[in-house]
Amino acid sequence: MKKLRAFIEREVGLRLPSSATEAEQAPLVLVGLSGGADSTALLLLLKELGFRLHALHCNFHLRGAESDRDQAFVEELCRQQSVPLSVKHFDTREDARRRGISIEMAARDLRYDWFRSFLRSPGCQNLVAVAHHLDDQAETLLLNLLRGTGLRGMAGMLPRHNGIIRPLLCLSRQEILHYLESRNQTFVTDSTNNERDALRNRLRLDVVPLLRDINPAAVEHLCRACDNVRHSLPYYVKGIDSAFAESGITDNAFPLRALSSRTLLHEWLADRGFNGAQEEEMLRAAESETGRMWHSRDFTVLRDRDALLLAPCSSLPGDEASLLPKLQQETVPCIGETGPHIAYFDADLLGGPIEVRPVRRGDAFVPFGMKGRKLVSDYLTDCKVNRLQKAGQFVATCGGDIIWLIGHRSDNRFRVGKNTRHILKLTCIGEQ
Repeated sequence: MKKLRAFIEREVGLRLPSSATEAEQAPLVLVGLSGGADSTALLLLLKELGFRLHALHCNFHLRGAESDRDQAFVEELCRQQSVPLSVKHFDTREDARRRGISIEMAARDLRYDWFRSFLRSPGCQNLVAVAHHLDDQAETLLLNLLRGTGLRGMAGMLPRHNGIIRPLLCLSRQEILHYLESRNQTFVTDSTNNERDALRNRLRLDVVPLLRDINPAAVEHLCRACDNVRHSLPYYVKGIDSAFAESGITDNAFPLRALSSRTLLHEWLADRGFNGAQEEEMLRAAESETGRMWHSRDFTVLRDRDALLLAPCSSLPGDEASLLPKLQQETVPCIGETGPHIAYFDADLLGGPIEVRPVRRGDAFVPFGMKGRKLVSDYLTDCKVNRLQKAGQFVATCGGDIIWLIGHRSDNRFRVGKNTRHILKLTCIGEQ
């Protein structure tokens, strides 16, 4: 317990409450609780240390009756410990099928997305505790090395990152089992942990025991290497930031001239979900055609004229309404301030309500000052708008006609003229 206390305060950066009053004032710790040995020990240890807890259990419905058994165990454990519990049910197979990823990856994403939903409210000080320990850390390092990781991957899992904490990273699996045995505490076992389909399982069942045969302290030494790299990262990051500034690299643009540095590209893509094969292709992007794109779950990279451009992926079509710009409408006596997000129209020429939607294939309008129709795509190309910007382009319509390519130009057919009696001013005031 002394080792755990020191680790939580020093590495996790969480002060241990010394009284009930301090516990009430401290952040709420939400515990990811599967019912296995590790998460069961995590719940009990954090409760012994005086933290205010709320348990979170994911039922992925992947193991039939065994999944329901786990949920029942967790519910009874939380009842005995007087810890509030929230349970979330997932159709994991359907999510994996829809996204074209493995069931293991789908379960991980669903779990962490749900966990992080408890951290997003304004002013939120909640923390989510997960039960990774020393053996998990060693496996993570080996897994990352097999995938060709950079320096950050060699640091392994961090004790605290973006609201996720790992208080048990100082304890081995054996120490956790001894703790549960000393308390006569039962737990459930996931039968799939003994299947060798997943790479992590093969590392745990085959590789780590072999390394322990070579060196009984193999796990401890691997984790020490992670700690050494992790404590070196601040100095590394300082150097990377300096190199980014010198090379003109920003959060959303990587100049093609900087592609000679594999390290800089790797760091630019860090935590954005791109795999090694995509990174290799991007390193050769100067040889590829303008317009080539790469996608991760959350981001898109575009090979533009002289740089790689990064942007968040567009939302799913069903979520488009949440991204639509909001237009403020007002009748004004004359044309006043101007700018790309302001447009004026002859109100009497508009025959119905004004709506906003994304640009569609084949859209055309008559740009202000011109007589002929022009495809919106051609107009944007002439303005040197790249594909990522085009994907986020919206138009204002009225009666089926485009009246404004928002941020660019209004339609000449609805312009304010010398005979205009009523002027409508539209102002784009951002995303809703």
